[in-house]
Amino acid sequence: MATAVKRKLSGSTDGKPIKITNTATGGSPEDTIHSAIAGQIAGTFDEIWLWAYNGHTADVVLTIEFGGTAAPDQNIVVTIPFKSGLIPVIPGLILQNAMVISAFASVANVITVMGFVNSITD
Repeated sequence: MATAVKRKLSGSTDGKPIKITNTATGGSPEDTIHSAIAGQIAGTFDEIWLWAYNGHTADVVLTIEFGGTAAPDQNIVVTIPFKSGLIPVIPGLILQNAMVISAFASVANVITVMGFVNSITD
């Protein structure tokens, strides 16, 4: 029987939103959203749920790098409308083996990302 434990995103402090500061891949410091647990036992996966908010005065393009930086293979690109509440970005996709989710946006410091992880073990 599978078990699930709900956890905060590893890039979040105390479950608070993560501000996206970078405007290109590989920024320093990188805007890390979540790192899947390294050395997970076989059959354990992180199910990731993300939402984004845009506090800017115009729409902003958000790029999620899901497990790597290869475009388009590992990029999820979403236009986040301005001041429209929380917009779903990642709907429960699976990641494991220390893979990292990071992000950048077309405008710095106006997008926040929030969400949670269900760590699922068979």
